[in-house]
Formats: sequence, C-alpha cells, structure tokens
Amino acid sequence: MGPIRPYASFSNNDFREQTAEERYGIPENYLEIEVRNPQFQGSGRNKYVDYEIVCSTNIPAFKLKSSVVRRRYSDFEWFRDALERESTRVNIPSLPGKVFSNRFSDELIELRRSSLERFLQIVAGHPLLQTGSKVLVPFIQDPNFSRDHY
Repeated sequence: MGPIRPYASFSNNDFREQTAEERYGIPENYLEIEVRNPQFQGSGRNKYVDYEIVCSTNIPAFKLKSSVVRRRYSDFEWFRDALERESTRVNIPSLPGKVFSNRFSDELIELRRSSLERFLQIVAGHPLLQTGSKVLVPFIQDPNFSRDHY
C-alpha cells in the first residue's frame, strides 16, 4: 500500500479562465421582471395607482420575449388569490398590506412598487407556476387581461 496523500494534486488544466461569451453572454434561461412607472388614474373616490409590468424572458412558458402591461393593486390581489386556488403545492408569498390613510404618498407608492416587483419575481420564477398556472403568463404579459376569463 502506498503512502496516503492528504491533498489531491491538480494540473494547470483543471482551472481555466471563463471566456468572454461565458462571462457576458445571454444566460441559457433568463427572466427579468420590473414593476415601474406608477401612475395615478381616476379622480376623487375612484382615484388609484397602477403600475407598469415589464417582462423580458426566453423561458418557453412565456408567450412573448418582451412585454409591457399595466396593473393596479386590486389586480395583484385577485392574481394572488387565483394562484392560491390553482396551486396547493406552492406557497404563494404575501402582498404588501392594504393602506387606508396617506395611500398616495411618494414613499408608500415606492414601497408598494418595490414589494409588488419582488412578489412578481418570486412567483414568475417558480417552475411549478410557470408550467401549471393558467393565470401567470396572461397576468404578466397580456395587455387585454381580464379577471372575467379566469
């Protein structure tokens, strides 16, 4: 029996530099979702804020490589409920809470925007929802999306 060697030996070929293509090329699968550009709609008691959802992906479950739609907070509430009804195997994250006072302050709108963005990134990135949800892709990509169809 030969001597015990505590460390494996490596040749110079075991560690190579990444090529520029590997480092900076388009990843095999990518999904970028951004919630941005909050805008006031309506007036008086019917005033609300809606948000632009920008999606860029090459994941086959999504119908379009890039899309831009607008959704309001109540749409997100409906969407979350629909996801929960569809999938008992996936824990759907919560949305930022409903606010009743000072709901149109810049700070609150920004906090809600970033929370909605994080929510969509988690939900849209989930492989079981990508393949099993009937509402995920239309909600994120269809400008003519209607709750009545689901």
